[in-house]
Amino acid sequence: MSRRPFAAEATARGYRFARMAYDSALHARRRAAIIEQMRSQGGGVLLLPQAEEKLRNNDAEYVFRPDSDHLYVSGFEEPSGAAVLVVPPQGPTRFVLFVRPKDPEKEIWTGRRAGVEGACAVYGADDAFPVGELDARLTELVDGAPRLWFRIGSDAAWDARVSRILVDLRQRSRAGAAAPAEVVDPARLVHELRLVKSPEEIARLKRAAEITAEAHMAAMRDGEPGRREYQVQAEIEYAFRRRGGNGPGYGTIVATGENACVLHYRAGDSQLKDGELCLVDAGGEYDWYTADVTRTFPVSGDFTKPQRALYEAVLAAQEEAIHAVRPGTTIDAIHELTVRRLTESLIRLGFLHGSAEERIADRSFRKYYMHRTSHWLGLDVHDVGAYTLNGGARPLAPGMVITVEPGLYVPPNDTSAPDGLRGVGIRIEDDVLVTENGFEVLTAAAPKDPREVEAVCVR
Repeated sequence: MSRRPFAAEATARGYRFARMAYDSALHARRRAAIIEQMRSQGGGVLLLPQAEEKLRNNDAEYVFRPDSDHLYVSGFEEPSGAAVLVVPPQGPTRFVLFVRPKDPEKEIWTGRRAGVEGACAVYGADDAFPVGELDARLTELVDGAPRLWFRIGSDAAWDARVSRILVDLRQRSRAGAAAPAEVVDPARLVHELRLVKSPEEIARLKRAAEITAEAHMAAMRDGEPGRREYQVQAEIEYAFRRRGGNGPGYGTIVATGENACVLHYRAGDSQLKDGELCLVDAGGEYDWYTADVTRTFPVSGDFTKPQRALYEAVLAAQEEAIHAVRPGTTIDAIHELTVRRLTESLIRLGFLHGSAEERIADRSFRKYYMHRTSHWLGLDVHDVGAYTLNGGARPLAPGMVITVEPGLYVPPNDTSAPDGLRGVGIRIEDDVLVTENGFEVLTAAAPKDPREVEAVCVR
């Protein structure tokens, strides 16, 4: 199939199938890195299914979001189909896309499609086929491959499809067909590459961080007494879209009062009240890369003395944890440091008694701090990549991006808690890039010093 005429026409007509800019060289480099690893292990076929559109209700769909692995390798943003890399032990490789075909009538309703022509001309596929040919063509591509890289357990329909293909090939073995000898999780290929961010990815994360910082300041300004959580959520998500982001990278959390003690609470209709704190965990997504930031602010505009003491305990632990980020350390070490500092503060403030060693040993600190301090960040808010390596905690390396997010959550029914702090939840979270010599806080523009927070919240 000829690619040049279509590509030239696409450029001349301003064709843009993707919502974000497509970088052909970037995705070609990613595929080359994967192919090199596959070949070093004897070759095979890598299969990455694309996400499907899903119904929200009746005939209305949820907003579509591409599968992150498929997106990372192909850059293709349309629903359905799959990306396939065919890598024989020797000889030429093939990048194959299965996509929805062009359909003028459907495109009137749901927008332009790249089709098989665009999959080759714009997205660099060596071959492209309609999704309706997926089973037959995929069987041909897998036949004779020494191994199939495919993630079992992520999608039941795809598990069944792959099982049918393998059974078919085995049943035709006397006719010369050969099923792969093994099915291997592609995480060790794709996810390991995704873990260390390229300069292009870091630029996207920085842009997501800028948008998110503005959104958090909008929440602080809007979150005055009498407002509802969903109204603050609207201000946040408006800021995401106004600055060119895709929208929220995950469900926006706006939790006022004791709602903040529910870790994954979603913005509801509770009214923000004078004297309460409001916890906002929200991250804007830009070009499919998401920030992940949490800030906690006083609804009245000023922290009470007990609130400020608890807030400063969380902030001090977070700042020390951030300054511990550097190549060679581990997420486990950062968490252990955070646990110690928070436990010491809980004892100092009267929540716990005894020594920090005793309260860490009996894990009583978990009544107030029950989650981990960090996770990977990137295309997914809880991004991919192994947390262990060679049987131990994985050392951080330049290009990795993590969150640092300590918190303290005082149960509403905790009668032993100091006055003024029952039902108070505080979390402070930033996104941190591991650099050659230490760290860079990508989300530093979002205020967290209590004086700066109060200045933004001025009523």
